[in-house]
Amino acid sequence: MAGVNLFALRSHNTALVLDLLRTAGARGISRLELADRTGLTPQAVSKITARLREDGLAAEAGRRASTGGKPRTVLRLVPEAGHAAGVHLDRDELRTVLVDLTGTVVGERRAPLDLGAGADAVLTAVTRETTALVTDMLGPAAAARLGPTGPDALGPAPDALDPAVTDALHPAAAGSLAEADTLLGLGVALPGPLDHTRGVLHRVTGFPEWDGFSLRDALARRVGVPVVVDKDTNAAALGLAVRGERGSFAYLHLGTGLGAGLVIGGSVHRGARTGAGEFGHQVIQLDGPVCGCGNRGCVEVLCLGAVARGELAEAARVLGEGAANLVGLLDIDLVLLGGRTVAADPSSFVRGVAAVLDARARRAGGREGVPVRVASGGVRGVAEGAAQLLLAPLFGRGDG
Repeated sequence: MAGVNLFALRSHNTALVLDLLRTAGARGISRLELADRTGLTPQAVSKITARLREDGLAAEAGRRASTGGKPRTVLRLVPEAGHAAGVHLDRDELRTVLVDLTGTVVGERRAPLDLGAGADAVLTAVTRETTALVTDMLGPAAAARLGPTGPDALGPAPDALDPAVTDALHPAAAGSLAEADTLLGLGVALPGPLDHTRGVLHRVTGFPEWDGFSLRDALARRVGVPVVVDKDTNAAALGLAVRGERGSFAYLHLGTGLGAGLVIGGSVHRGARTGAGEFGHQVIQLDGPVCGCGNRGCVEVLCLGAVARGELAEAARVLGEGAANLVGLLDIDLVLLGGRTVAADPSSFVRGVAAVLDARARRAGGREGVPVRVASGGVRGVAEGAAQLLLAPLFGRGDG
């Protein structure tokens, strides 16, 4: 391990311990179990857990009988020691959630939104809703950090959390936690395409005025805390993976638009230019109706057109054809459906998409298609996933 970065190694090890504390739940886990499951020495585990307890992130959860000697002290994660806000910017609605370290939603707000109203109006709405939610759930002192400073505030915007350098809440965030200030930042999810790494929007379908806008930095100047930005479908897919979906799957989100979040081998796949998952704009009818993206016959325009006509069976069939193309390209294990339109009649969409996948599989010589079901999380799944953009790296999930 020549040239190893000891700071990064400590961060990685701390994340491993934090993740095991999180998954152990209220029952807790002993230091010896932590050492066994992480491969760390008992001494290293003791040092890490001592820091976590000092910072208020871990606490004793009682004692457990051992096979020999005195009972073992078990430790648990303190969920309320940290919070993240998740913001879903849809074309016509703003949904904000506040989650604790376990990802449990502790507060939620909804408000109407016009994504085309301009940057100032949208940023003002996000700041207002997030401040109100944090005030309600964490108190005025925590919300004071979110006081809007305006888009022309002097000084650089706070850096967004970078999964490559995040130190699992220690030491960068430990100071704020020690001061009972538990808000880690904001995760923001909205329609793409966009540059996840830089937090810059590209030509959002139907809203060309956002092209090139640095949403992450502009919002960070407003709220004064770290901000991470990603596509709505990627955020939802991350949330599903964190909540326990395994393997490789596609999350298809049908609401005011249509997109996909891809998880390959347990990690969110964003692509070389963070443009993966623009599922809605695959052309399946060359002479079809014009889509908002400028092409003809995209899955999105055909599917939403059928929904507008009340032809849900046809909408599900179109969605299934697009899903079948995706399954054929990536050979994934599972297709998950979500979004407001799916939530209005989930059985019709599951049945219709599954029928297309089964038919394709039979023609290819298989017995049945890839399983299809409704994604967990419901209509707030994107907002919860947005919060995980901040939390996941703290627990060793580098795809946050």
